[in-house]
Amino acid sequence: MDEQLFRFNLQLFSEEEKTEEATPKRKEEARKKGQVAKSSELNAAINLLALMILFFFAGEFIFQRFFMMVRDFYLDFLTMPLKEGQMTNLLIRFMGEYFLIMSPIFITAILAGLSANYIQVGFLTSTESLQFKGERLNPLEGFKRILSRKSAMELAKGIVKIGMVGYITYSYLSGEIETLLEMLFLGVEGVFASASSLFINLGFRVAILYIILAVLDYVYQRYEHQKSLRMSKYEVKEEHKQMEGDPHLKAKLKAKQREMGMNRMITEVSDSQVVVTNPTELAIALKYDQEKHEAPIVAAIGSGFMALKIKEIAREKKIPLVENKPVAQLLFRRSEIGEEIPLELYQAVAEILAVVMKLKKRGG
Repeated sequence: MDEQLFRFNLQLFSEEEKTEEATPKRKEEARKKGQVAKSSELNAAINLLALMILFFFAGEFIFQRFFMMVRDFYLDFLTMPLKEGQMTNLLIRFMGEYFLIMSPIFITAILAGLSANYIQVGFLTSTESLQFKGERLNPLEGFKRILSRKSAMELAKGIVKIGMVGYITYSYLSGEIETLLEMLFLGVEGVFASASSLFINLGFRVAILYIILAVLDYVYQRYEHQKSLRMSKYEVKEEHKQMEGDPHLKAKLKAKQREMGMNRMITEVSDSQVVVTNPTELAIALKYDQEKHEAPIVAAIGSGFMALKIKEIAREKKIPLVENKPVAQLLFRRSEIGEEIPLELYQAVAEILAVVMKLKKRGG
């Protein structure tokens, strides 16, 4: 067996491409962690559109009340005698008026933000993003995020958005030069009325642009999210194995299967390349044929008496015994007879088999 080819095969399967669509279980786990497809651009677009609709129907009332509040404040301030407590009462009165005028704007913005989130992800609460993560304090990780493909895409989107908003603003206001010049000769109320009309018309144009860009961004974010959740064929296989049944029932089934396959295991040991031991409690026989197997196969698993039996057969057949407690324990807990070893043990088993092959070459 060629050692380098063996290592290459293991590396290929340990770095298996994630080509499979995420399973419902994988999607649900990601959702619980707050990992969902979401576009912040869509939030901003819906918020802006909702505020423009509010100003279209109630903008004149809001602007008039605001103008009257400012006018009355300065009139009362200039004519009010300076007495103790009067300034405080005046500020309290006008702060109350200010919040009364602004409350429709605040409420609309909050409802629009909640609606935008609900449209995208439904009802979801997760504290995952609030948990402390040490890597966030790592300057190297931060630098990688700044230079990542995602950051470059966000920068490109920002540049495109600013450019398009600037173009729309310039195109609209350049056609309203006469209105802007007329505002120089209007009173305060006239300026408020003209400015509010310009603001609402321009706001609707920008909001429509934002909606278009936000929908495109949401499609992109959804694609990236689904891509990030993709799984390898091995991961899909492992998940199906884990979901076969209740853990306790599965454990009992495993014990029954091992008991029924005891005789077959003994014969399989003879075809193994190595036996990994605990050293006295566990013994796991592994075999690998690069023409038949994609990865090492678990030929036999034993504990206690069965472990002694496997080691006894291995000595008779001159099969190497390798003591590696961590690997033996993981193989015993995570492996099934006749199946490939778990993906996370590829590297460790490769090193064991590499040592065995070197010893055989020296001995041969």
